Amino acid sequence: MALTLLGAAPALAAGYRYWSFWDGTGGSWTYATQGASLVRPEDGSVQGFRFAVSQDAADQSAKPRAAADFAAVCSGTAPVEGRKRVAVVVDFGVPADAPSGETPPQAAPRTACAVVAPDATAADALAAVAKPLRYNSSALLCAISGYPKQGCGDQVSTTGSEPSDSDSASASAPAAAPAADGGGGPSVGLVAGVAAVLVLAAAAVWQSRRRAR
Repeated sequence: MALTLLGAAPALAAGYRYWSFWDGTGGSWTYATQGASLVRPEDGSVQGFRFAVSQDAADQSAKPRAAADFAAVCSGTAPVEGRKRVAVVVDFGVPADAPSGETPPQAAPRTACAVVAPDATAADALAAVAKPLRYNSSALLCAISGYPKQGCGDQVSTTGSEPSDSDSASASAPAAAPAADGGGGPSVGLVAGVAAVLVLAAAAVWQSRRRAR
């Protein structure tokens, strides 16, 4: 039984098509551990958003394709007293990751310098430069500048094909869906689920052997 489940485990592997959120430091990107609505960047910060299909929060291929360079984005924006400047990078991704029937609105990442209140969040900075935004009922960031038109954190197969009805239902489960505003790894729920199944399988095998003695 345990071997059967182990053999079936790869079939559960899947990616998610969603907007991920990144912190820019020293010219490089780090996957954010909190959602954009919780992060309050300091003046001079760089925040990135990338639309892609990704299996793991550590997937560096899904990071924004522009440098995390505050000066390059905000050098032409003068400081304003009582406000802060946040460099925002929005990467709409590649055509291969776009939902069926859609294409990224532009090939190269978009950059903008958001001038916002001192207590503004990264989500506030994004809203200042990249409307319209779309969120779902769970506060998951679904679209930036209207892209994509439909879908939100959809689960897709490892081959990049469109999700089935059962896949879409799985993607809506809180344990498997990406965290709000792109923070956190979408693969955590899947890993936890597989681990729980394997633990139960091992317990069942141990119990059957015990009864056979």
